[in-house]
Amino acid sequence: MEKISTSGCKVCVTGGAGYVGSWLVKKLLDKGYTVHATLRNLDDLTKVSLLKSFPGSETRLVLFKADMFRPEEFENAIRGCQFVFHVATPFEKTPGSQYKSTSDAAVASVNSIAIACKRSGTVKRLVFTASVFASSPLKDDGSGFKDFVDETCWSPSNLSIPYGSDFLKAYQDSKIQAEKEMLRFGKENEDELEVVSLTCGLVGGDTLLSYTPGSVAVTISQLTNNAAHYSSITYLEELMGKVPLIHIDDVCEAHIFCMENPSVQGRILCASSFVASAEIASYFQQNYPQFHVKQEYLDGPKRQIKWASSKLTEKGFVYKYDMKTVLDDCVSCAKRMGDLQE
Repeated sequence: MEKISTSGCKVCVTGGAGYVGSWLVKKLLDKGYTVHATLRNLDDLTKVSLLKSFPGSETRLVLFKADMFRPEEFENAIRGCQFVFHVATPFEKTPGSQYKSTSDAAVASVNSIAIACKRSGTVKRLVFTASVFASSPLKDDGSGFKDFVDETCWSPSNLSIPYGSDFLKAYQDSKIQAEKEMLRFGKENEDELEVVSLTCGLVGGDTLLSYTPGSVAVTISQLTNNAAHYSSITYLEELMGKVPLIHIDDVCEAHIFCMENPSVQGRILCASSFVASAEIASYFQQNYPQFHVKQEYLDGPKRQIKWASSKLTEKGFVYKYDMKTVLDDCVSCAKRMGDLQE
């Protein structure tokens, strides 16, 4: 497959009004693609008006109603597209849903969307937005961490992770099961559909949304002292050994790279920085002293685990944002939204 031409090329983005989804839709429109974007509710004027405000949306954006808990609804959005980005993920169970858990819904949607891609006769590649919550380097027997993190790492489901909650455990389980289902489908149908699973770190930076995204709030939790958000970053650190960070712009460029590059398939980890939470706290202390970072944040664990995934960069992808830029842009975003006040 040669590098694609954007002229007349239709792509689908599920979860188009979310943090990653909205940024990705805007980038795709900027690059000349025609975009089919799905939302759970087309009557949500805030989300609809945001997407329709993007340059190019008048002629190259089509919105579709589709819900993860009713995965058959995605078929109309996928029809006629050459590439599909499955970004949407269920965070909580919908009352009255046929599924017992978010994991069941996530797996069913992955399967349904992949089948719709295969059945369409037009979709060449499906890019799935996965999470590092599924790629822990913890040893299965609970005796500690491996020396590195790469695409062979899968989070053990039998271990109890410190700072966990029912919500985080359910989210982690759904991301593990959905990614494994996506990769299984890709392997079994590789002659008819190319599948890429982009396993992304904690996403930070600015936003197009009218509020501070959850992952940004988690990233700056040492400045806001929000206990629930801070427990999420400590949970991630206990799961991964350190905190994988990625800028929103890099994440979306990586998605598009995985679509446009003809030699990309399979599982790929995506993060530009792999740092201890204590390093994040130290950066905040040095650069934002007005927020008085607590000593306990500076005393976090310091592990020697290495980030060993290079599949993306070996294909030619270049990360543009380092840890400092991710953190600075998170702070700027939260200030703009009024969630950080000096």
